[in-house]
Amino acid sequence: MKVLLVNGSPHKTGCTYTALNEIAKVLEEEGIESEILWLGKDPVPDCTACLSCRRRGVCVYNDSVNDIGARIDEFDGFVFGSPVYYSGPTGAICSWMDRFFYTYSSKLARKPVASVVSARRSGTTATFERLNQYYLMCNMVVVGSQYWNNVHGSKPEDVEKDEEGLQTMRTLGRNLAYVIKCMGTAQEVTAPRVEEHLWTNFIR
Repeated sequence: MKVLLVNGSPHKTGCTYTALNEIAKVLEEEGIESEILWLGKDPVPDCTACLSCRRRGVCVYNDSVNDIGARIDEFDGFVFGSPVYYSGPTGAICSWMDRFFYTYSSKLARKPVASVVSARRSGTTATFERLNQYYLMCNMVVVGSQYWNNVHGSKPEDVEKDEEGLQTMRTLGRNLAYVIKCMGTAQEVTAPRVEEHLWTNFIR
């Protein structure tokens, strides 16, 4: 079992990575392998509606969209993460997901999936909602947590202080693992462990 976590931040090991890595640690504890794909700093081509993917089965831009598209069967679940840019995801992850989902949506049906958002302060729920739109029209199984899947902070050290945010990531990781195991076996699966809910206001 394996999960792909996509980091749409221009910072490879920034706040979004910190949140995704918290999920990855829980997945490892649950016996599920994970891989974090960083989209990088270079511009990501937009979908140009050329419809070449409908004819060829791959995107006309041969980058990580096609690399992951060729490996979809390797992954039992997905998590897409982005920082907040003006109450929305980064342009890079939107461009990547536009092409990925348009080209490979038929192969993503019934795969468990979740979104993760990081912000200094606000705009998280609008960004979260935008990312979720991809899954909700592609027959995917959207996995939730104890709260909206967001963390707060301007730098990774801030996110490490966001106890409730990190707990939300851990809960998401356990729920994701539970759904993947339930979908992959006819045997009884133990329900995820529940931590006593932490209630904090941002990171302090």
